[in-house]
Amino acid sequence: LAPDGSYQLGALSMDACMLHEALGGDGRAVLIGHDWGAMATYGAVAYQPERWRKAVTAAVPPAGALLTGFLSYEQLKLSWYTFFFQTPLAEAAVAADDLAFLTRLWQDWSPGYDPSWDLARVRQSLSDPARLAAAITYYRALYDPRLQVPHLAEIQSAATAPTPRPTLYLHGAHDGCVKVELAKTALQYLAEGSQVSVVPDAGHFLHLEKPAEVNAKILAFVSS
Repeated sequence: LAPDGSYQLGALSMDACMLHEALGGDGRAVLIGHDWGAMATYGAVAYQPERWRKAVTAAVPPAGALLTGFLSYEQLKLSWYTFFFQTPLAEAAVAADDLAFLTRLWQDWSPGYDPSWDLARVRQSLSDPARLAAAITYYRALYDPRLQVPHLAEIQSAATAPTPRPTLYLHGAHDGCVKVELAKTALQYLAEGSQVSVVPDAGHFLHLEKPAEVNAKILAFVSS
């Protein structure tokens, strides 16, 4: 739970920067993030690029590429849940039948992947109503300015700025959450030296579905 009540994207980006500082990191650090972690990575690297040498993101492309998707019917249909989470029905619907809502989301997002082990941990965490409400509030803060803390405005803006460090962007070819076509436009929003790679036979949770292949791509990029 956020102790200051801030669930905006800028808060997640600030967390990454402050963790870098707490761990005594330097400019050689590489930041890696998936989905919400990818969005936090874009913000952290754009806000304080001196902290990072490179970045790796997965499953959610840079804001410029993502926003073009929200002009298409296909991506709006895939992202229906983000709009549903704005309603007061969200908490009850997601919690019903032992969080069956999340099982269906994972099935849609990563077709053919067995998420039993992962979802057991998700249920353990989100069975607490306060934690479930917190998770949903991250989505609400994307759209509702009343949920955004003013002192984070600068880093909030950085989250949608072009990424100034070489970035490897990874996307599953069968991602059922963010359409793969958006990956093809990601490179124009990334710094020189960046790469985009689509992982075959993988969905939204590509790092869980194809860990060996994803890790090999990351290591090759980071060590290059």
